[in-house]
Amino acid sequence: MPHEIPLWLLIVFGAALLVQLFWYAFFYLAIAFPRKPKATGKKPPLSVIICARNEEKNLRKNIPKILEQDYPEFEVVVVDDCSEDKTEYVLREFAAQDSRFRYTRIHKDAKFSHGKKLALTVGIKSARYEHLVLTDADCSPASKHWLNGMARHFRAGASVVLGYGGFFHRKSLLNNLIRFDTMFIALQYLTMARRGIPYMGTGRNLAYVKSLFFENKGFSSHSHLASGDDDLFISQVASRHNTAVEYSLETHTRSEAKRSFNDWIRQKRRHLTTSSLYPIPVILLLGTEPLSRVAFYLSFLALIIFYPFFWPVLAAFLLRLVLQMVTYYYASKHFNEKQLLLTLPFYDFLLPYLYLILTIANIIKPQPQRWS
Repeated sequence: MPHEIPLWLLIVFGAALLVQLFWYAFFYLAIAFPRKPKATGKKPPLSVIICARNEEKNLRKNIPKILEQDYPEFEVVVVDDCSEDKTEYVLREFAAQDSRFRYTRIHKDAKFSHGKKLALTVGIKSARYEHLVLTDADCSPASKHWLNGMARHFRAGASVVLGYGGFFHRKSLLNNLIRFDTMFIALQYLTMARRGIPYMGTGRNLAYVKSLFFENKGFSSHSHLASGDDDLFISQVASRHNTAVEYSLETHTRSEAKRSFNDWIRQKRRHLTTSSLYPIPVILLLGTEPLSRVAFYLSFLALIIFYPFFWPVLAAFLLRLVLQMVTYYYASKHFNEKQLLLTLPFYDFLLPYLYLILTIANIIKPQPQRWS
């Protein structure tokens, strides 16, 4: 009978609701109140590090935008990692045109295979300056003030700066999904860093000091994994005291999203291989969000269908929805992803199940390690 609804279902719904409200009120809503650093002192010289493998076209397009940055002193260091296209010729042209541009090349060795981490290490070692800004060859800075925005946190005392790396808007369902997923991940790791729990960054837009890299022996603790040059390294070296968050519009980077669903799935599976290596408290905390979201939606549907007095349940659902919409309004504003707000309910429900499927797939058949 409808009135015989199990008590445990109400308890599950109530507990899931409380966890979700905690995530939104304590973490996610921090996006609405960005902190601007009180930068003082001289702007430190910067080394922009980029790794490239067969990126001829992207380098021609994006390097000029980096060299045009409104910043007094910086260099651009590109590591050509075994490219087989005309990448080297493009790099020679830039080096001949601008003294701030340098490159080095890793040659292919049939007896030795390596990933992006070796290329990054080579680039960091060859950097002239202590303060590093990392991005990818396919990334384009949103404005001429990208470096200035990232560097102002160094001037305020930070050793690690986490930025936002989004994707260009294209009219396709896959592009919409990828951009929403990227925005949600950024919302999570940036607001957690704001609350003193930094656990990852993105290599598309990341900065840290060179000495921090060598003091922690670089990527040695996870050199066997293809991924992790951004999230595992940041998880290892970042703390509430040395980490800053930068997500103003002029400091974003943008790149092209995957055009194939299979390519995106392979990328997501590769990235998921690193999440199991986060610190245990971070893993447990992160796990509460998708689990509580699934429990919230399933128990809500059951209660709406079978519970005769569903108005309090509906009111609780609407409370979360309002808090969620306010949060995503500010997130879409700060991340410049305004076209995503209407798709919020659908992706909010869908993504936990997709991640569960990909996690199981990785357990059954691990992804081969590739350069990324």
